Amino acid sequence: MDVRLSAEQRALREAAARLVDDHAPGSVADLDDAARVAGLEAALTGAGWRELRAPDPDGGGRPLASAVEAAIVAEEFGRGPADAPFLGPTLAAELRRRAGAEPAAALETVLLRPDLSGLVVLDDEQARCSGVAIDARGAAAALALVRTGHDDGHGHDLVRVPVTGTSPGRDLTRPAAAVGDAPAERLPAAGPLTTADIEAWSAFALALTCADLVGTMRGAVGLARAYAGVRRQYEALIGTFQSVQHLLADAFVSVEGSSSVTRHAAWAADALPSGDALAAASIAKAYCARAAREVCETAIQVHGGIGMTWECLAHVHLRRALVSAQLLGDVGVNLARVAAHHEIGGGHDGLR
Repeated sequence: MDVRLSAEQRALREAAARLVDDHAPGSVADLDDAARVAGLEAALTGAGWRELRAPDPDGGGRPLASAVEAAIVAEEFGRGPADAPFLGPTLAAELRRRAGAEPAAALETVLLRPDLSGLVVLDDEQARCSGVAIDARGAAAALALVRTGHDDGHGHDLVRVPVTGTSPGRDLTRPAAAVGDAPAERLPAAGPLTTADIEAWSAFALALTCADLVGTMRGAVGLARAYAGVRRQYEALIGTFQSVQHLLADAFVSVEGSSSVTRHAAWAADALPSGDALAAASIAKAYCARAAREVCETAIQVHGGIGMTWECLAHVHLRRALVSAQLLGDVGVNLARVAAHHEIGGGHDGLR
């Protein structure tokens, strides 16, 4: 693995950063600015970044862009924090590509179980569907799975579930939609997904979620560092106090460690066999999920009393991090995946 970004990847990162800097909310009040949100949505649609994992017409089913490149955009959107849908539609596009289905005509996302630990899986096509459609602003439908007889009884087909209405929930930047007892429609012209396909999709989804966590941490640290550079106490900038410096230094180290393990997970999603890629992504998710909460809480602590108020943007970063930490499993779930993959623990649930 070459950890260096190519010239094209650096240009992509700079373009994503510019878009986020121009359109992301600069305050909590900006979250309610409909004109700003519409501008961000238009800019994202124009950039075409939600189609990065759509099939390359000349690539034999390969995606237009690598998982590393999709993770670059996800990280910048987390840093914003940008409140236009990217994670959900990108994961839906990846599912469609792996099933050999045509790209969606309208915005789609994915339907997760109520605890957000994985995709909703139906026993048969006639069953009614319930779950949470994540990152669902503007989405007309969400994708889920239905079991089939393929792959020795372990295969799955894609189904499409209608989505109506969203609510902010804990994450103020990515509203979700609760789906209850909804009908599911099998996706036309889509092939079955094997166990390896689901593992590979899960590895990509975890890597993208980790990238969002890394960006959220970067945004929180940047916010706290800027505040420490202007807030005065005892006639001195608080950024000159050693205790504040240590807090921010520890947070920075956590961000850089998370960035490294996420970059490996994104590379592995395309380069390694599905089981190994999923293990690499699970390691990254366990690391990033644990680090993100500490980093975002540190950002609030550096702000002092103002950090506990609704008007301070720090809690928006923390809320986003807490939701991303739950997507496709928290620390314990992912450590258990790693243990099972490497046959550690003698059948115990998790590590001893």
